[in-house]
Amino acid sequence: MRAVILGLLGASFICGFTYFNDCVLHQSLLISDHMPVVIYGGLILFVGLLNPLLRRLRPSWALSPRELAVTLALVLASCTVPAFGLMRTFTASLMLPHYHTLKEPSWRENKVVGMVPDKMLADISGDENEKLTTFIQGGATGNQHIAFRQIPWSAWSRTLVFWLPLIVALWFTCIALAVVVHPQWANHEQLPYPIAKFADSLLSPGDGEGGGRIITNKLFLGACGFVCFIYSWNYLCGWFPQLVPVNMQLKFWPLGQLVPTFMDGGGGRLLSITIRFMPIGFAYFLANDVAFSLGIGPYLWCFIVGMFMKYGISLEGGDYMSLKTSIFINFGAYFGFFIAILFWGRHYYKSVFRKAIGLKDTESIEPQYVWAARCAMVGALLFTFFVWNSGLDLPLAVLYSGGALIIFVVVGRITAETGLFFLQVWTFPCVVLWGLLGPQALGPDTLAVLCLISCVILLDPREALMPYMVNSIKLLDLHRARIGRTAALCAVSVLLGLLIAVPVTLYFQYDRGLFTIDGWTQLASGFPFQNAVKIKRDLMLTGDLDKAQSLSGWARFANARPQSRCVIGLLAGVVVVLLFSVARVRFSWWPLHPVMFLVWGTYPMWRFGPCFLFGWLVKVVVVKYGGARLYRQLTPLMLGLIAGEILGYLVSIVAGLGYWAVTGELPRFSFWR
Repeated sequence: MRAVILGLLGASFICGFTYFNDCVLHQSLLISDHMPVVIYGGLILFVGLLNPLLRRLRPSWALSPRELAVTLALVLASCTVPAFGLMRTFTASLMLPHYHTLKEPSWRENKVVGMVPDKMLADISGDENEKLTTFIQGGATGNQHIAFRQIPWSAWSRTLVFWLPLIVALWFTCIALAVVVHPQWANHEQLPYPIAKFADSLLSPGDGEGGGRIITNKLFLGACGFVCFIYSWNYLCGWFPQLVPVNMQLKFWPLGQLVPTFMDGGGGRLLSITIRFMPIGFAYFLANDVAFSLGIGPYLWCFIVGMFMKYGISLEGGDYMSLKTSIFINFGAYFGFFIAILFWGRHYYKSVFRKAIGLKDTESIEPQYVWAARCAMVGALLFTFFVWNSGLDLPLAVLYSGGALIIFVVVGRITAETGLFFLQVWTFPCVVLWGLLGPQALGPDTLAVLCLISCVILLDPREALMPYMVNSIKLLDLHRARIGRTAALCAVSVLLGLLIAVPVTLYFQYDRGLFTIDGWTQLASGFPFQNAVKIKRDLMLTGDLDKAQSLSGWARFANARPQSRCVIGLLAGVVVVLLFSVARVRFSWWPLHPVMFLVWGTYPMWRFGPCFLFGWLVKVVVVKYGGARLYRQLTPLMLGLIAGEILGYLVSIVAGLGYWAVTGELPRFSFWR
């Protein structure tokens, strides 16, 4: 019970404080990825300092590893709510289209806001100044801030009634699916779960060298202290420029002249390497082909993009949410990997879903996984219903919902298999439907609805719920906690977080003004309607607008005009992932893992690829010349590298908060993680 209470209190804090920390104080991001520094850094400090103190005062006060695992699961689940997982762009995506319409003549001319149902956007009728202008500019004057009751809820009640059930249905489905896939991924396929194993090393009493606790191991403490000192010192240098920081960057710009094809493909972003210790540490615990693939992938991507550029073919050209070929390659890779996931676990998935619908099956499966499968099916149906309720045709709603769930399942699989704590998808089901059906079949209004849904739930899933749950369930299993019951409590944690984060975020936006605290959302809120305006103009020029707007149901598919480059890109992604999956299973010497194609062209791998490559090289050298014994002896060192970077970032957050609390001024420097 105390673990549950602590977990819900932690979730309340995360959802109530994150937006203030990130967007008002402009601090180092509190969450930012699937391994939040405030959560895992707090775990390190609690296990290393506070829990031993509680045990000395009274043994019953100390929390057991199982209690800490439950607490961690509840807090991690809530991390999907307050920042990039939802609230960073949620309210802005629903309000700012009204602002862009006032500012952009083309939006007014094309009646952009009317392209989507009224319930999908905030309602600014009545007092526009109170609802829209205050949201943009803020209502505070000097040190006089608005009262909480001044939030104009009449602008939000209608749209929240539409959006919150859709979001909750999606999240409940992800929680249930995380429970369903756990036996297959953890027990049958024996995935490594590096993030969960790191947390487990802190909780378990015998993971350190010689059977002692890892938190007291000298190699662990030395590496942790060294890395933490580097980040703390560099943070201090940001405040006092006269100090000399530790150089964490290696620049190899002259080498670019030797490989012009690589540079044409954007390889310059890989020639300035920032040393990150977490990817190096995680690479040490991965299979060689996984670590090598993560490291070499971005280099291969740049060569391939550069080769196509020589023939005038751009794979990356276009806006963030547009018909870029790379979006279709990425979705094809996700879809191909999803097929592989289903094939590898076909016997288990068949059995668990047969039992879920009341059919008999010979395989023995625990009831909690059967009930999770039932919840997943109900949640998926509800999510599809709410997507359809946005005004989409049922076939489109089914296809869109299926594409979104595929992405979230594969994202969870990536973290379980690679420990990649920061990943971005850079593919959208709305764009895939756009490319495969063509603008003539969709029409501008339908595309606007699809893109707006993507802007809310899939714009930047660096804090997606599925990876949090996948790692939490593995940790719960390692410490024999009740998975089904804790998963249900995680759903409660998410709901609680949503109830806190929505009003808190709206308060700060109406108090400070969105434009003074967050620039990214200004840009992101325009993506859905920019696409709609573009295809509306194109259809008007070709005379197809009236026909496109009159199509519905299966008639859209009968009038589909797929774009060849989109189809080729998607098929290429599917085929290459399936071929590499088969090769990895059939040939023991196969050097590359298909996960490479899921992440190779994304921003996180431009930052972390060289570090994964270095970590792979360290492991290869250690195993070759020191064998299994040296590998085990250096395990605490690598765990210390991970812990040190986490604590280094946590120091910057705590120091910035302390400075603000004492002086009332914003911190002058922060890390971008």
